[in-house]
Amino acid sequence: MNLCKNVKITKVGDYESAGTGAVNSTAVDMQGWDGVLFLTTMHVANSGNYINAAQGDLSNGSDAADLEGTKVVCEYADVAMWLDIYKPIDRYVRVEAVRAGSSTAMGEIWAIQYSGRIMPQDNDTTNTITGKLHISPAEGTA
Repeated sequence: MNLCKNVKITKVGDYESAGTGAVNSTAVDMQGWDGVLFLTTMHVANSGNYINAAQGDLSNGSDAADLEGTKVVCEYADVAMWLDIYKPIDRYVRVEAVRAGSSTAMGEIWAIQYSGRIMPQDNDTTNTITGKLHISPAEGTA
């Protein structure tokens, strides 16, 4: 099995410079997928800086409601934070980043959807992400 052909990788949030305002990712459409793992970073550790997940039925996220127990606090500076939502009840899921404890910059937010019903996936998206799959590559010049 090749991971890159069995997951969908999407950038759902851009880098955010230092600030204290909330940052919401783009909602991820979970139709045809069982789960999504979100990955991001915050650059200042503080109990008021955290991420959580929200879900709703509208693609624009206007009806998104927080998901109980999904809060992940930024305990260490510049450490990646992840949140995995498996079998959400509503169709659209997003990450909400709260920067209320201390001004902080945030890294890009990535969504990795898994256990999909349509394979294989093409994860090359212009101006977002690119890569290659190699199976049993020989040693030599890259």
